[in-house]
Amino acid sequence: MSGLARTSDANEVIAALRAMASSDNVAGMARFGIVTETALGVSNTDLRALGRKIGRDHERALALWDSGIREARLLAAFTEQPQRMTVDQARRWAADCNSWELVDAVNEPIMRAGHGPVLIAEFAADEREFVRRMAFSMICWGAVHQKTLADEDVIAWLAFVEARSRDPRNFVRKAVNWALRQIGKRNRACHAAARTLAEELAESADKTARWIGKDALRELESEAVYKRLARRD
Repeated sequence: MSGLARTSDANEVIAALRAMASSDNVAGMARFGIVTETALGVSNTDLRALGRKIGRDHERALALWDSGIREARLLAAFTEQPQRMTVDQARRWAADCNSWELVDAVNEPIMRAGHGPVLIAEFAADEREFVRRMAFSMICWGAVHQKTLADEDVIAWLAFVEARSRDPRNFVRKAVNWALRQIGKRNRACHAAARTLAEELAESADKTARWIGKDALRELESEAVYKRLARRD
């Protein structure tokens, strides 16, 4: 890593990643549901540090992504220039995602690029598990980080939560639940709307929707969340 700089190209970065490889880490990653077929075993902490060192570069990010290597793809997400990410590129990257961790890294540049209004609805309607997860991962990012977004726009995302609350696939249902909770923790207005939906889902005849609702209610009705909301008033 010490030889890398902001001028380093994708090949130099990948060579550095290979030098940092750890078979022990690869084995550990598999226990957390991380797809390890192309993994080198470099931790996300080290990848974040490497990303800060080399900085953002759109062309390099594209090349890193195209390598197919787990760590290179994560680094591509960390170092992409969002202002240069097109909608078609966002679609390609979403389609390439084969694990929850890639989805939850790629959501940020897509949202920073301003593609949320188009792609959240599109991805939520997509039948592919990780593409659909992307929609709800993007909602989570937006609910937390897009401070200037109007409450009604955030609350409108609950329609996607309701629509996909019966998808039993593990990485979808967890993301739908996550999105419901993150919307509810944004402020009191969002909390009221999210809690209402969570209560409805908790009474659903569908077991996936019921789990999503009940699990979300446990957090949304917690003392910690109410204290957090009070601090924001």
